[in-house]
Amino acid sequence: MSNPIARRIAQGAGRAPADLVIRGARLLDLVTGDLVETDIAVCGDTVVGTYGTYEGARVIEARGRIAVPGFIDTHLHIESSLITPHEFDRCVLPHGITTAIWDPHELANVLGTAAFDYALAAASETVMDIRVQLSSCVPATDLESAGARIEADDLSRYRDHPRALGLAEFMNFPGVVAADPACLSKLAAFAGRHVDGHAPLLSGLPLNAYAAAGIRTDHEATSAAEALEKIRKGMTVLIREGSVSKDLHALAPLLTERTAPFLAFCTDDRNPLDIAEEGHLDHLIRTAIGLGVPPLAAYRAASLTAATAFGLTDRGMIAPGKRADVVLLDDLEACTVSAVFAAGRPADEALAATRDATPAPGRRSVRAEPVGAADLAVPAPAGETPVIGVVPGRIITEHLRLTPAAVPDLAQDIAMVAVVARHGTRSIGRGLVRGFGLKRGAIASSVGHDSHNLCVVGADTEAMARAVNRLIDLQGGFVVADETGILAELALPIAGLMSDRPFEAVRDALPPLREAARGLGCTLPEPFLQVAFLPLPVIPHLKITDRGLVDVDRMAFL
Repeated sequence: MSNPIARRIAQGAGRAPADLVIRGARLLDLVTGDLVETDIAVCGDTVVGTYGTYEGARVIEARGRIAVPGFIDTHLHIESSLITPHEFDRCVLPHGITTAIWDPHELANVLGTAAFDYALAAASETVMDIRVQLSSCVPATDLESAGARIEADDLSRYRDHPRALGLAEFMNFPGVVAADPACLSKLAAFAGRHVDGHAPLLSGLPLNAYAAAGIRTDHEATSAAEALEKIRKGMTVLIREGSVSKDLHALAPLLTERTAPFLAFCTDDRNPLDIAEEGHLDHLIRTAIGLGVPPLAAYRAASLTAATAFGLTDRGMIAPGKRADVVLLDDLEACTVSAVFAAGRPADEALAATRDATPAPGRRSVRAEPVGAADLAVPAPAGETPVIGVVPGRIITEHLRLTPAAVPDLAQDIAMVAVVARHGTRSIGRGLVRGFGLKRGAIASSVGHDSHNLCVVGADTEAMARAVNRLIDLQGGFVVADETGILAELALPIAGLMSDRPFEAVRDALPPLREAARGLGCTLPEPFLQVAFLPLPVIPHLKITDRGLVDVDRMAFL
């Protein structure tokens, strides 16, 4: 029988053995929350039978394990995991993530539309189903030196690609609210397609205007009140818990069985060490349940709501006719993943058969000249001056007004910060930052959202220059330096954002970097990702780019 629909009908009806039977599972019914003992019959990549018993050409015994739909990460930048899509697949598929919605925004800011070509090609080679949202705001603003500019016509070329869902996070929310012509042209080109939002703290009539433009989701809500207003206005809020931005504790009280159709999960940016230590979406699920979220609500958010929000109607439930993305759990509340099936294939077997065929672009993309200590020096202010206030675990920063006794003023935890252009221009922004706890030395990163210029925080300009120059030599990465030399480093030679090594190597390189930063006095749990968000001039309140300090509330330089 060669007709695929006829084969599915025959196997679902029990007239022919199923290609695969997962026997004796306890299926989490996403309608009632009941655990129902059943076989799960699969034909090819599709579930064809539940709530019954089946015979199969291949049988895998569930032995009473709990079956839930594969998890869907609704918004992430795979390059921010510091590894390639193929290594990301190996890293997170065993955690139950069978669908990932990738915004290659960071790559696009460095490489332009070549990032889309790479993302779409790589997505066709992974076991996990990767869908691509086309980066809508490159550059995010004109307040920094960027590596590329992507206009509506550039985006439209990719609109009908089978793996492209729509437009990724529309970061220029002031432009949308003000009906900026460039914003309107992009939104018009994708009218009727999915458009992701990015609107931190937006509320009231401006939020109405933003949603009225056809923007359907938002992952920037940081309080339950903000998230509630957004879902009341028809948006789906993507609850984020990444390596830096951690909103789950604040938003968990909102996630109930009643509100679950309007709330999903995402990671945005999560590195391999955090994945190894805590998990991925499985970590969000178990944490949410631990905070009092009903398990049914948590698993709906991780699958059915996510699929519905992005128009992926072929998945989100374990049900006949749906894609056979199945996760077997040893424990529902602890979300202990025991086995994963992606499109009907056991994940471990499928991963062993994959090959990385698409070469990653972006080698030799750090085009910056070496700097000296004098280039990074911050003049001592004559009185009160703006200082960026870091909030641990948040990408929002405070706009402080402080009076340093000197520069740096380590007694007040005020260090120096500089952003060095890396895209072929010669510009350096300098300022002050509070909250790192540094007593000496410097930490530097080529991951500097969104244009990924080189950002360095330090207590010593000599160490700062040493760290920046080592980044240039490495063609990107993370560096810790002091007065004696380089203490720790991780090379990220693919666009200055990703390693070309296995995810295990990246995972193992991150603890020495953390320890080296702590040795300088740094008190932040994720110092490099916190550095990476200092140059992000679309997140309130005070940021720094290679052109200077930015008052984000006014979108203006100080």
